[in-house]
This record gives sequence, structure tokens and C-alpha cells, in this order.
Amino acid sequence: MLGYAAQGALSDTQSAGGGQLREFLARFDGALTGLAELYRELLATEQPDRQGAYANFLEVLAQDARAAQAGLQVVMAQFSISSQLIDNLNASIHVRALLTDVFLIDELLKGK
Repeated sequence: MLGYAAQGALSDTQSAGGGQLREFLARFDGALTGLAELYRELLATEQPDRQGAYANFLEVLAQDARAAQAGLQVVMAQFSISSQLIDNLNASIHVRALLTDVFLIDELLKGK
């Protein structure tokens, strides 16, 4: 997404990478569905004795994933997606919160 945002394209329909952008956005959208549940299952396997400690955080992750997904779906619904629109999506506090959540839980899982 950062590469497309830097292009300065007025529309994905006029950009060489526009088709790839929509494919990437669709994959991103699909990955967000059930993300917290996937981590919940992974933690149940990897750290079963700590599930209670992660319960509240996983709810925050689920909320952040839903919020980021809402912004993503609004962007995907547009007839034309400009670089500026993608730049704004990247800057969204919801996307940033989700990324931080994922970075945090990944580090927690590494630490076992």
C-alpha cells in the first residue's frame, strides 16, 4: 500500500498497479476476518496456561481489526482509489492500532 500511496496516482483505474492494489486490499480484508480468533487458537496451543491473561487484549485486537476493516471496506467500495486515499488509509489510527496489536502479540508469542 505504501508503494501505491507514493505514486501520486489519481485513480487505480489509470495506474499500472491498480489491479494489484485492489487484489491486495481484498486479501487484507479477508485476513482481518477472524484474526483475533486465529490468535486465540494459537495461544490455546502455544501458551494454554496464559489464556486468561490474553483475553482482554484479544478483545481489543478484535475491535481494532473490525475498525480497520471498516475503513478498508469503505476504500474498496470506491469506484476510483487514489494514492491520497490509500495514504489516508495507511495513516488511519485504526490501521496503526491494528498493526501495533499484531506486532505486540507476535513478540509475546516469540517469548513463550
